Amino acid sequence: MRRLVAAVIAIGVVGGAAFWLLTVPRTIAADEMPAHAPDVTNGELVFWASGCESCHADPDARGEDRLRLGGGRTLSTPFGNFTVPNISPDPVDGIGGWTPVDFVNAMKYGVAPGGYHLYPAFPYPSYQRMTIEDVIDLKAFMDTLPPISGRAAPHDLGFPFTIRRGIGLWKWIYAGNDTFVPDPAASDLLNRGAYLVQGPGHCGECHTPRNAIGGPTAGRAYAGGPSPVGKGKIPNITPHRNGIGTYSPAELVTLFETGLTPSFDSVGSEMALVVLSLGELPKSDLEAIAAYLMTLPPLASR
Repeated sequence: MRRLVAAVIAIGVVGGAAFWLLTVPRTIAADEMPAHAPDVTNGELVFWASGCESCHADPDARGEDRLRLGGGRTLSTPFGNFTVPNISPDPVDGIGGWTPVDFVNAMKYGVAPGGYHLYPAFPYPSYQRMTIEDVIDLKAFMDTLPPISGRAAPHDLGFPFTIRRGIGLWKWIYAGNDTFVPDPAASDLLNRGAYLVQGPGHCGECHTPRNAIGGPTAGRAYAGGPSPVGKGKIPNITPHRNGIGTYSPAELVTLFETGLTPSFDSVGSEMALVVLSLGELPKSDLEAIAAYLMTLPPLASR
């Protein structure tokens, strides 16, 4: 009996130690940041490619109001309700007091300045693919936006999702902190499209179905599925016939610019907000996104 108790205790200690080590928030230090002079012009492009305003501004905002990033929107998910935070440059309620390395650690590592894990409702599993230079530029542009006072309400989550340390285990499985590496065998156009789709554009965050713990379903990238927020379904964007296989690259670019499909239907819901962001990008980037999507493995919708 004593041996059994000792074994149970030992297993508990080893398991607890493993959990603790695997869930430690991992960040980079200020002296590990690259020497890079912020480029506000590129930062604005990264801002629109990343769709920051589609969540952090009022969803009904138009024009300059889209740059008022006071947050407050509620994202309803199977794990609870997440309230989108204020990311304006307000020094008290927003992120105006964050340093560039604070911002990089949030974007690429999903760790807040207080050293705690951020929830992956914030799409850092995709943003981790971004270059640090692009993230620095993004912060420089966001610092030029209007500061908005008012802090968003706390998230409404049930146990065990209230335990942020457990997010570290999820990140260990699904977020490898891998910066995008161009494919030397691919063209500049395809590499640019791959970077935008996999990184700042975070297309897979909605268009890839999720498993029971919120991780992307293996082998189903971009094949569509239930909406991760709210109700409804997200369409398949692989080049299968029931995805975008009947589209030409030019028709995809038109959809990105106008929200109109080849059959003159219009996109709605979350994609309508995405189109507003995509419309701010140069056409060359839209062409790169379209070209890359057409190279994805064609997967039938389920």
